[in-house]
Amino acid sequence: MKKTPEDIRQLEERISELKSRETESRRDKPESEFSFAAKTGFRIGIELLSGVLVGAALGHVLDKVFGTRPWLLVGFMFLGGAAGVLNVYRFAKNEEKSRQKE
Repeated sequence: MKKTPEDIRQLEERISELKSRETESRRDKPESEFSFAAKTGFRIGIELLSGVLVGAALGHVLDKVFGTRPWLLVGFMFLGGAAGVLNVYRFAKNEEKSRQKE
């Protein structure tokens, strides 16, 4: 069996010590206000945009099927926007409740 030189063994011990110290430092670290605000902003933007885009796509397809161009597109865009606003409202209420518990 091949013996490991002393300096390599010491290096492996140092690496494992640093890994355990890093793991310990990451545990129970509170989220910064900036990262919370950025995460929340992106989520709200995506919720609003995805609702409008899905509604517009559905309206466009239905317009082609039924030949009612552009009425279903406009109607489903508004419905998608309303769904996006409703999702944002639910998200905001949920975040408010979770912030009050902390």
